[in-house]
Amino acid sequence: MPDPRPAASPNGARGTTEVRRRRRFLVPVANLRREPGLGRQVRVEGPLSDLGAVSVAVPEHADVVADLLLTSHPGGITASGTVSAPWRGECRRCGGPVAGEVVASVRERFAPSAGPAGADDDAYPLVGDELDLEPLVRDAVVLELPLAPLCTAACLGLCPTCGANRNAEPCSCPAPTDSRWSVLDVLRDQGPAS
Repeated sequence: MPDPRPAASPNGARGTTEVRRRRRFLVPVANLRREPGLGRQVRVEGPLSDLGAVSVAVPEHADVVADLLLTSHPGGITASGTVSAPWRGECRRCGGPVAGEVVASVRERFAPSAGPAGADDDAYPLVGDELDLEPLVRDAVVLELPLAPLCTAACLGLCPTCGANRNAEPCSCPAPTDSRWSVLDVLRDQGPAS
């Protein structure tokens, strides 16, 4: 009869990359759940795929780090601390590369009754004696990613006429005019009032 388990990897370990990745964000909490008021500091880190917004994303193999204090209470567990990750994107003005780091402060609850069928919609689900921190980490990073990053605050952007990057080269195109204001050009041509 064939072995139903996944084939062994070259180093002898069984399982997939996805399972190993998911295990990084699972934290055993059996001891915490037995004693309300008990706390434990944890640090989990690893890459997460598909973390991004319109023009920014966390690089595919970059580590996302969560430094959290897990505190037990009668209704579940509270996780508080920080989540951080590097990001890369595109400048909203010139289209050049831009990078940075997102650091999000978090304070979230995990409860056994959370989830679609549960009554506690404000908490993450707590199932069994393992806490899955991946949904919390994902939400924290995505909500803190910049929506319209700039390479520098003084970025001059692209010329709307010729497309030149005005940070790298000067542009001699005339400034665009708005035809709705053309009636006032008469006043400019008259010169100063006497």
